[in-house]
Amino acid sequence: MIRCVRLWTGEDGNSHFEEGVIELAPGQRGDFLTGKIDATSVSFQETESGGAFSWHTAPIRQLVITLSGTLDFQTRDGHHFLIHPGNILLAEDTAGSGHSWKLTDDSSWRRAYVVLRPGAEVPFRAKARQSARA
Repeated sequence: MIRCVRLWTGEDGNSHFEEGVIELAPGQRGDFLTGKIDATSVSFQETESGGAFSWHTAPIRQLVITLSGTLDFQTRDGHHFLIHPGNILLAEDTAGSGHSWKLTDDSSWRRAYVVLRPGAEVPFRAKARQSARA
């Protein structure tokens, strides 16, 4: 499984996130894989060490695959999550209050943007939430 964080806009107009994975199924030669994901384009971008981006929404529903750099993402309600190299962000917060990010290490942020075709299925599975103990 590949770590994935889903970021979406809730009914309250704010961005929210949940931890999960991209589900992989057994394939040939002992590999694990997904089926093809319907995308319209792939592009690459690099932000130098120390970079940050204040409040914004995702321009379109997309996968953001981090190749290098560690980032601290924040939602308006003050919640944070980290993205590390090899992690995937499923960015679905295309409206509302948005999110911000900043690089937290000395690396540049190299990433691939995979723009999803409308309605494309992504094999994201949220982690089970732990219930509160009495």
